[in-house]
Amino acid sequence: MTMTMTVALACVQLPLAALLYGLVVLRGWRYGRRYRAAARRCALMDVDPYHAASGQGWYGDDLQAAAARLVLDGLATVNHRGNLRATGGGADTGRGAGHPLPDALLAALRRRTAPAALGNLEQRDAELRSAREQFHAPRAAAEALRPAPPRPPGCPAAMAALLLIGGMAFTTAAVADRVPRGPVEWLAAVAAGLAVVAQLVLLDRYGKVPDPAGGRPDPVEARMAALRPHPAIAELAAGDPEAERRLRVSRLRVRRSRNRGRPRRRTAPPGRPNPSAGGDQRGGSG
Repeated sequence: MTMTMTVALACVQLPLAALLYGLVVLRGWRYGRRYRAAARRCALMDVDPYHAASGQGWYGDDLQAAAARLVLDGLATVNHRGNLRATGGGADTGRGAGHPLPDALLAALRRRTAPAALGNLEQRDAELRSAREQFHAPRAAAEALRPAPPRPPGCPAAMAALLLIGGMAFTTAAVADRVPRGPVEWLAAVAAGLAVVAQLVLLDRYGKVPDPAGGRPDPVEARMAALRPHPAIAELAAGDPEAERRLRVSRLRVRRSRNRGRPRRRTAPPGRPNPSAGGDQRGGSG
């Protein structure tokens, strides 16, 4: 092993490490530029608060917000068990909440002959579920604004990584073959070793998506979070905390009522009155 070989390896490894880190920096800069452009578009995007509330889980989601709007407008009431019922004004088909989602929920309440909980309506009412899916379909346009992350390494990158590993192994073996002699050879050996270590660190980080946004949240999610909680829920919590608490209970309840909100139909024996007539058509509250 000669001094010339040690210096030659250092002269190759140092520029190679600098080039690789430059590519990573360029990759992060390009993603950061896309992130900033997406953030500007999201800031100007007109988002319906019901779209922002969707996917919130059981508390504060779009269905609970729609129920809060109906209660605030006097179109529905919620009892202590969390069961919703359309009021006299809400039963009037000529009235509405002025928004597709609360109107769909109000229509579901009108179809029931007994009070029903939000969780039950979500799971059992196919028309409400269809109207809800149709309303949220345009949200895909907002999701398209999310900046695409850098692509993961492909086959060419994998082959380059293998060549890089081979070069690092050769450099390590060549430098460790003998003790360097003289200050120049020592300096070259240390520089080559540091370059190899830097390349190892780079290989560990290359497969990970960089965070050029500096820890800032996803721009689409940040825009949605700015509209939460839904204004109707916030207004109801401030004006009638008890009703807002009942709606939380209502959102969790999924057990169907005894007659599922529909009149019972029983077949009576000939000559005997039908027990479902009259007062037996009351709806259960469970």
